[in-house]
Amino acid sequence: MPLRAAVAALCAALLAALLAACAQSPSAPEGPARPLVFPAPPDEPRFVFERSIRGSADILPAEAASELRRLVTGEQASGELLSKPYAVAVWQGRLFVSDTVARFVRVFDVPAGRQYRIGEDEGPGQLIKPIGLDVDAAGRLYVADIGAKAVFVYGPDRSFLRRIGGEQWFSRLSSVTVDPAGQRLYAVDIGGVSSESHQVRVFDAVSGAHLMDIGKRGSGPGEFNLPRDLAIGRDGRLYVVDGGNFRVVVFDRDGRYLHSFGSVGKQYGQFARPKEIAVDREGNVYVVDSAFGNFQIFSPDGELLLFVGDRSERDGPAKYMLPSGIAVDEDGRVYVVDQWYRRIDVYRPAALAAGAGHFARRAAPR
Repeated sequence: MPLRAAVAALCAALLAALLAACAQSPSAPEGPARPLVFPAPPDEPRFVFERSIRGSADILPAEAASELRRLVTGEQASGELLSKPYAVAVWQGRLFVSDTVARFVRVFDVPAGRQYRIGEDEGPGQLIKPIGLDVDAAGRLYVADIGAKAVFVYGPDRSFLRRIGGEQWFSRLSSVTVDPAGQRLYAVDIGGVSSESHQVRVFDAVSGAHLMDIGKRGSGPGEFNLPRDLAIGRDGRLYVVDGGNFRVVVFDRDGRYLHSFGSVGKQYGQFARPKEIAVDREGNVYVVDSAFGNFQIFSPDGELLLFVGDRSERDGPAKYMLPSGIAVDEDGRVYVVDQWYRRIDVYRPAALAAGAGHFARRAAPR
């Protein structure tokens, strides 16, 4: 058979096969992917995995490539990526992220559809190595800088307001927490192997005056070994992550010891490498654990309610290698930072409708 005839016959056969395939009954279209919920069915879900944030294009619509263009060309979303995020704080839809490599705090203002940086400009408000973050009810940002051994305070308009602490006050400043009124500031000194400064130092957040210290190095009631972070709960209770003793230590507002919960181990409700802590409006306590690759949720009295996430060497939703920061916003959304995968995961309360709340608002594309 001549070559041209053979090619024609082959094309005819392929066309016939294609037509036969098209004549078959079409398969039912796949429905939308099931949302990732916690706990998993058949239990009633409490949280829904909403999205991951790796950079500005993930939440600022003006910087994102169109879905159709990405589908056709394979183009990736543009925008600035996170370098090495550590901690996160949220206020009325503004997402604050400390970046220890970029050496500034990145701010994603979702309602306004814009981003900006805090602490990169030369001058008294320039950051060296920002780690812990917090925001008060007025939108003032507090940054614990482990390099400067001080807390930097910025106004809602990004202006530098003041600096609290200094080398004479901290061995290894780990985190900062402020009460909602912006009156009392709690700075955690993680200390170290050769340091006895394992404590929480309390300051007047306005004047910078030192008020008192909470705890000392040790393993007894109210003592710390490598404390990491602090959160303020109901009735002004103070919840301190006591990393080296694998527990959470609870004090009243004035620093009087109440009780503790947690222990070292591999079971749920125990800890391996607890890092940061947050509290929601109901007083429930959220503790992120870098070794477990998850965060655990406890009642105000320390009863385990739920755990979310798994340690994994493969990047994916609710999969973590080095989680570090955690925050809960006004609407109950939970934000978890993973340093290794350089992303922030967002979980929406199941009772909160999709698209509701401060952080879900979208500014119109410009």
